Amino acid sequence: MHPDLIEIGGLRIAWFGVLMALAFLAGGVVLTRELRRKGENSEAAWSLVGWAVLGGILGAKLYYLLLNWPETVADPKAALLSRAGLVWYGGFFAAVALVLWRLHRERRPMLLYADAFAPALALAYGVGRLGCFIAGDDYGLPTNLPWGVAFPNGLPPSTAYNLRTQFGVAVDPSVPDSTLLAVHPTQLYEVALTLLLFAVLWRLRHRWTQRGRLFFCYLSLAGIERLIVEAFRAKDDRFFGSFTLAQVLSVALILVGVIGSSCVLRRGRGGTTATP
Repeated sequence: MHPDLIEIGGLRIAWFGVLMALAFLAGGVVLTRELRRKGENSEAAWSLVGWAVLGGILGAKLYYLLLNWPETVADPKAALLSRAGLVWYGGFFAAVALVLWRLHRERRPMLLYADAFAPALALAYGVGRLGCFIAGDDYGLPTNLPWGVAFPNGLPPSTAYNLRTQFGVAVDPSVPDSTLLAVHPTQLYEVALTLLLFAVLWRLRHRWTQRGRLFFCYLSLAGIERLIVEAFRAKDDRFFGSFTLAQVLSVALILVGVIGSSCVLRRGRGGTTATP
């Protein structure tokens, strides 16, 4: 794997950027189709995707800068320009906030649109994680499993030194710092799980007519997916014992999904979505 798709002169086009663009494109196509199916103006989809892109990128970068505040203060330029400096949860929360703000401004039914976004978010996330795999970012702990992957050009490379110093992984002291280690390809774990999540939501979208139920289901399942994968990740943000900050946020996401689903189900048949 190599992070750059092509380099011409001083221009570098990264795989991560290409796949992130494809992720938003895939999400927009699904959102357009779902809004059309629900009898809504599908032209609104791409405007909302634009706001999601803006919130996603700014939120992901801001979250990274705050999470790595000492490094940000020490070298602000490097932190701002780092290609590894995007954190999904920051982008997700900011994108949701901006999209909800636009829906409120345009007086559109929020829960109906949230349901349309649910499968789009799952698919977009899966496509985007392919970019992380190719770039060698967000990989896991060392493993001897046959599908373990070494990232010589990763961000950073998966050497014993980087795993020890940047992620606090307890690598065997007898292993030299320069040794390139095979690690869990957690990016591919997420691709597989989120594509499965997309398939589940795509199947349920016809059956669940209560507005908001599909979106709250997405929140719970996305939180469970991230909670599981984080157990295999090489992380340096285990501020809660053995739990990472992302795992704590995942638990919160699961709770919001469960509580929201319960509220929707208690409302019974009130506020159903349009079905073909």
